[in-house]
Amino acid sequence: MDGLLALTVGVTFAAAVYMLLRRSVIKLIVGLVLLSHGTNLLIFVSAGLTRARSSLIPRDAEVLREPYADPLPQALILTAIVISFGVVAFAAALFYRAIKTLGSGDLDEMTRNEQ
Repeated sequence: MDGLLALTVGVTFAAAVYMLLRRSVIKLIVGLVLLSHGTNLLIFVSAGLTRARSSLIPRDAEVLREPYADPLPQALILTAIVISFGVVAFAAALFYRAIKTLGSGDLDEMTRNEQ
């Protein structure tokens, strides 16, 4: 299972890099989304998969015994989701304004208009 998840992370990162290198603004935004999803999957896979175990200490125990779900990766993923949403929303608004001003969604056309 971990191998399949690692392969999925690799394919997601490869697709994200491919989309980030395209000339279209829309493909750039899709690449940012894929990159954020790949990062979330990477955090998830690196934490390890623990099924049907809580990260809470039971009432009759004084310490938490192995195996248990680590809550830190879950908190990191939640934080990464919020940050990536903000970055994608900002990039979409920025590129929308640039396309409206310059009249083109091609990144090469946008750099030609700067000069």
